[in-house]
Amino acid sequence: MSLLDTLLRQGALRPIDHALAQSLRRLGREQGDDDDRVLVAAALASSAVAQGHAGLDLSRPHWVCEAAVEWPTADEWRDALNASRWVSQGEADSASAQAPLVLEQGMLYLRRYREYERRLAAGLRRIAAATPEAGDLKPLAPLFASLFPGARDGDRQARAAALALVRALLLVTGGPGTGKTTTITRVLLLLIEQAHRAGRATPRIALAAPTGRAAERMAESLRAATAQLRRIDGVDTALCDALPQAGSTLHRLLGTIPGSPRFRHDADHPLPFDVIVVDEASMVDLPLMCKLVEAVPEGARLILLGDRDQLPSVEAGDVLAAITDAAGEGDAFPSNLATMLAPLLGEVPASDAPGTALSGHRVQLQRGYRQSEALQLAPLADAMRAGDADSALALLHEGVRGVTFHEDMTDPLSGAVRERLIAAWRALAAMDDPVQALRQAQRLRLLTALRDGAQGAGALNQRIEDALAGTQRDPYFQGRLLLITENSYRHGLFNGDIGVCQHDASGVPVAWFAGGSEGVRGFHPASLPAHTGAFAMTVHKSQGSEFDTVWLLLPRQDARTLSRELLYTGITRARAELHLCAGEAVLRAGLSRHSARLSGLGWRLAR
Repeated sequence: MSLLDTLLRQGALRPIDHALAQSLRRLGREQGDDDDRVLVAAALASSAVAQGHAGLDLSRPHWVCEAAVEWPTADEWRDALNASRWVSQGEADSASAQAPLVLEQGMLYLRRYREYERRLAAGLRRIAAATPEAGDLKPLAPLFASLFPGARDGDRQARAAALALVRALLLVTGGPGTGKTTTITRVLLLLIEQAHRAGRATPRIALAAPTGRAAERMAESLRAATAQLRRIDGVDTALCDALPQAGSTLHRLLGTIPGSPRFRHDADHPLPFDVIVVDEASMVDLPLMCKLVEAVPEGARLILLGDRDQLPSVEAGDVLAAITDAAGEGDAFPSNLATMLAPLLGEVPASDAPGTALSGHRVQLQRGYRQSEALQLAPLADAMRAGDADSALALLHEGVRGVTFHEDMTDPLSGAVRERLIAAWRALAAMDDPVQALRQAQRLRLLTALRDGAQGAGALNQRIEDALAGTQRDPYFQGRLLLITENSYRHGLFNGDIGVCQHDASGVPVAWFAGGSEGVRGFHPASLPAHTGAFAMTVHKSQGSEFDTVWLLLPRQDARTLSRELLYTGITRARAELHLCAGEAVLRAGLSRHSARLSGLGWRLAR
């Protein structure tokens, strides 16, 4: 029995992956190009993309498939692939554009995903190499000092702002609550002032994020930061009036074309903006980031905000991690840049050591983590981010302010804590004001590592809804929370948006979502795009959101989805109170695992 058939019999391949291999087998049989090793590699390269990888690393097939088989060695695979007409050899064989597979640096790609990587790396290098019209920075010094009083004391927010004035590409990274949005608001104010002093028009600014909820949160934060700026001495309120007030999803920014993977804006039809700011960049997958970067016009700035330690995108790629690794920490500037920024920052570390094309384009903000006075999350978040299980468990056992460790609890919807959770959601049913209800909805969320099974988001939502409205309930009962699971530009609703159901005076259910001139928009539930319940959510779906109280439930047994990135992302969704339900063995297993992705983007950017 061939290896391909063995994998199929073990259920190790999806039907679509096996179909690709079978297609190549039929087409290649007449020419004798049906080597089983090539067919298996093609199937695994397809499977790799579905699992979030850019391609298949020939030396690590177990990252993609854990079947109990004897794999070919990397050399055996390489020899077979080199001899196949279905495989081209990276840039050395760029003319073979019809081959569906590409072998490069020991990675086998589906051609489309290799092209996304190659084009993204080229696009980032293009933007990073551009030199914006900075002019003399001395006239900006008074405003800069008003915005960043600690600029000459090593303030990293000030360093990021200074870099934005002289760089076309800027990466601002840091954990929750480190002030990324506050920093960017002040950056945009400086860019507006810089343009006015140079006699240029006010720059056209776009704010975007991967999901509608993340875009709205970004806009909310920017509006709040703008209100603070108006109270700072030395800040011209006219500059504040020019700051953007609304955000957009990346799909809407680029302009979707129904039924097509392409966008209206691309390299030939660039975006009509001078500054493009993207929040929650860790959630942006490889194809989308490639298309965004290619649509950035010549002379425009691209600013990416994110936390590289959070979960990577659901789709293929771990783009932000690769970009930030190539850019380094940004602790020192080239000497000519250090001189240029001296009027704003004073003396800063300078170094002319060789680096990558992205060196000097990143600032890592110091930890903060969103929290209230009642929550002291930083030490625990740091331990989980580093995968330090001993420290994390010691903190949980000793007690961290605002954090409760429910050791070995596997079902928070039973026992003593059940009513505590249900009562918070039951309060939604008594509310008639949708604005108040949506605000209440952000107070509590049950997060889980799993989507399916008894501890998955689907089953947990079912149980919560049964408890709130009974098993024979109205599907859209008063107070039901909804989670949109697909983008709908017709409705202005996007994957990740959360709404609440209320009944009008006639008893007709209305689903309310944030937005619109009055702060909320109502829809008849039957008209909504695909959606599900939102009392319980996967950690993946919670990215870009925050809640006053978070209950994080880990599975009874270890699962592949568990990782230190998932745990770190889950606990940092909490603003005031965190409850962690987990067994020690499962917690240790999760912290020992990286949510790593196979990709060649890092070496493309580093060379």
